[in-house]
Order: sequence, then structure tokens, then C-alpha cells
Amino acid sequence: MKGRASRARILYHLARADFLERVRRYSFLVTLAFALYLGYLAATGQIFLNLGEYQAVYNAAYVGGFMSYVTSLFLSLFGFYIVKNAIERDRETRVGQILAACSMRKTDYCLGKFLSNFCVLGVMVAILAAAGVGMYFLHGDKSGFHPFPLLATFVVFTVPTIGFTAAMAVFFESAPLLRSGLGNIIYFFVWTGLLSLAAVTILTGHDHPFLDFMGAFSLWHSMAAALTQQFSGAVANSFALSFANAPNPTTGIFRWNGFSWTPALLLSRLFWLGLAFALTYTSAVIFDRFETASSQRTKSVSEDKLLPDSDAARVKSDVHPNPALLTPVKSRYRFGAVVSAEMRLLFKGQRWWWYIAAIGLAVASGTVVSRAARGFLLAFAWIWPLFLWSSLGVRELRDQTSQLIFSAPHPLGRQLPAIWLAGFTLAVLTGSGFGVRLLLAGDLSGLRVWTIGALFIPTLALALGVWTGGSKLFEVVYFFLWYLGPVHSIAPLDFIGAAPRTVHTQYAMFYLALTGALAVAAVAGRQRQLQT
Repeated sequence: MKGRASRARILYHLARADFLERVRRYSFLVTLAFALYLGYLAATGQIFLNLGEYQAVYNAAYVGGFMSYVTSLFLSLFGFYIVKNAIERDRETRVGQILAACSMRKTDYCLGKFLSNFCVLGVMVAILAAAGVGMYFLHGDKSGFHPFPLLATFVVFTVPTIGFTAAMAVFFESAPLLRSGLGNIIYFFVWTGLLSLAAVTILTGHDHPFLDFMGAFSLWHSMAAALTQQFSGAVANSFALSFANAPNPTTGIFRWNGFSWTPALLLSRLFWLGLAFALTYTSAVIFDRFETASSQRTKSVSEDKLLPDSDAARVKSDVHPNPALLTPVKSRYRFGAVVSAEMRLLFKGQRWWWYIAAIGLAVASGTVVSRAARGFLLAFAWIWPLFLWSSLGVRELRDQTSQLIFSAPHPLGRQLPAIWLAGFTLAVLTGSGFGVRLLLAGDLSGLRVWTIGALFIPTLALALGVWTGGSKLFEVVYFFLWYLGPVHSIAPLDFIGAAPRTVHTQYAMFYLALTGALAVAAVAGRQRQLQT
């Protein structure tokens, strides 16, 4: 009994400390503000749920079902990126090595991180649940407030969703190949695949609630049954969120009074909650207990010991020079040399196949005949260096060289522009095939949009890197912009002019103005770092 009580105290204090640390971060406040805005859109009727040409009455049951779907959709995607930093932060701060020296089990550590992730997402769930109550009083059908169908639907569907999302974050941080920025991209496609499973069940009409981790199929199945009872011949051929300013094809209103809480429905939700715990225990199995970082430091120390005594003394004297031997040396500042050094740092560690792929994409984006195909290849040419751009403004803190670099003369006017220019040069080189083709064709409008895109990417990376001190926010934001804009040809988000029709719009000027604002933000962020 004492052992169980001790483990319970460990889990409690680990989860509590991690939770309190994260809710004090700016990123949590920004995400919470976005969740509040999402609740505002729902409460004011600017987004709503419909089944084909039919819409449900705004009673308590519908509000609970609608808000549970919106919350699950939002937190299962963006919530993952919010909480996927718990283990990595312990690695960076070296708290993990202290914990590894304790008698705490890997299972307890992973469970503690899971509970912390769950509580962080749970706060947002509570905020959106309150928004759902407010939504009913603003737009309800005045048939009387019935809290059970609203809150029960909300809890039954969102709790397993955020539980599974919290467990996925722990799993991705525990797996060596998934803890990096590549894992952030992989999760997006995993999330898309899970969402597609629910979409397939809805489109085919097959009863597979266990494949639906957000409960969308169960919600559609119950609403569709109510619809067909009230409108004979009605077909719920779609199930999606709609916007108030979009064309609304609603031809009928039906009443849905909530779920029939069958054992199969409840078991399908418990299945995903159980899967979350199973995934957490799997994470404990593959978790390295911070041995990787320890072995790397041991290796570096052992390599230092292999140096001859004279070389070791020279290295130590270079790192810690004798103040008495220091004499003022006048040297001419060479900006080109600084930019060249930043370029070498940017490309450090890349293998030969990385360069072959980058060259191949650059050449293909300039030689393919179809303009649309060239734009599509440009999109991939400018996603290939994603993890290089994400290091802009981050290396100083990540490599613990900030004190050395920030103490150099004019770090704001010299080093920061060199970092940005290195990132801009990378954009020009990797997209050179497309740009040269536009230049040779005399397409000045397309070249203008391409140039703005090349300016925008490193500026976004530098601004987000300086302000957050990490690379994850840029990787997530840029990937979503790239996926929705250049890849899917959504003109307002096509910041590189990949689609031919984007060139003839004024969206590029918006990104030019945004680039200027981001540049100012990067300078302000670096100035803030220099003062701290």
C-alpha cells in the first residue's frame, strides 16, 4: 500500500508541476485565446453543423453535439502541437538527467506527462463547454435548458479524444524518429488518416463507431436517424461545418433530442480512452530514460580526453584565454564572411542525398512544361528545407552560444541580418529553377510574387524563432500554410504564387506587408533577448 501511495504522489507532483509550468507560458495563453475565439464563433452562429441540406434545431442536445465535434476537431490537431514539448523540455533543461538518476519508473514518468497533457487540454475543453452553454442561451430554441444532453454529449466524446491526443504526444516524444520536427509533419498525416476513417464510415453508412476517434460517425448516425424520421426520403449525404457567410443550402429544419446511450456507443468511446492508456504504456517501453543525451555528453568528454596534452591545452586556452594575454586587435568587419559562416551553419549536417533532392526539385520546377505543375514542384522545393529554416533565430539558445554571440559588437545590426540573408539565399537557391523560368519568360508579375515568397519564408522563420526560442511553431505554421495554400491552391494562403491564378490577385502585397511586420518583430525580439 505504501508503494502505491508513493507512486500516486509521484504522479501527482510530476503532473502538477508540469501543468503549472505550461499554463504560465505565452503559447498556452495564445492557444486559449484562439479557443475562446472559436467558442465565440460558435456562440454567435458564425459556424454551424448541417447534414446536407438540413440543419438541426438549436436545442441543448444539438449544442452539445456541435460543440463536442468542434472541440474534438480543434484539439485533436492543434492540441497535439500544444502539448508535444513536455519530455523535450526536460531534455533541453537537463532536468531529465536528474529524474533519470532517481528511482522513478519510466511508466510513472510517461503517465505523469500524459496526465499533464490531458489536464492542459482539459482546461480548453472546460472553456469551450462554457461557450456551449452560452451558445444555447444566445441562440437556443427556448424550449428549456437541459444540461444533461448538452454536457453528457460533450464529456463522452471530447474526453476520449483529448486523452488519445495527449497519449499520442507522449508517444511521439518517446519514439526517437518521431520526437523531431519530422514527427510534427507525420502526425498531421496520421490525424488526416484517422479523420478519413470517420469520413469513410459516414459516406458508406457502415456502422463502425470503433474507427471514429472523434465520435463524428456516432453523431452523424444519430442525427441522420432523427432526420429520416421527420423527413421521409431525406438523405444526409454530407456532415460538415458551415460558415454563416458561405452559401447556405438549408431546405429544412429537424429536431434532434440527443443520443440513445447504448452499450455499443459507450464502449466505442471507452475503446479510445483505453487505447490512450495502452499508447502511454507503449511509450514507457520505448522511452530511453534520457540515456541518449547522457551518452552523447559522455562521448564528447571521452573525445576530449583523446586529444594530446598540447592540443588539449590549446583548446582550453582558446575557450578560456588568459586575460593578461589579451591585447586590443583592430580588424575590419567583413559582412560577407559572417553570411558565409551562417550559410555553413545552416547546411551543417546535411547528407549528399539532401543536396541531390534539392537540386532535382529546383531543376524540375524550372523545366516542366505545365505552369501548374511547375508551381506544384516549387511548393515541394520550398518545403524541402523546412528544418533548415526552422533553425533561424534558434541556434543561439539551442546551442547555448547566446552569451558569446550577443556580447559581440553590434549583434543586432550585423549578426541578425546575416542570419536572415542566409535564409533568404537558401530560398533563392532552392527555388531558383522556377524563378529563372519566370525571368526568361518575362513574367514580371509571377517573378514579383516569387520574390515576395522568398522574402516571406526566412522572415517568418526568424521572427517566430527569436520570439519562441524554438523551431516547432514555425514548422507547424509554415507546414499548414504550405499544405493549404501552395499544395491545395487556396489563393489567400498561396504565398509563393504556385497556382497560376494567384499571380493575378493582390494577396502577394499582403504577404509583403506581413514580411515587413515580421522583420520588425524579429528585430524587437532580438532586442528583447539582448536586454535580458
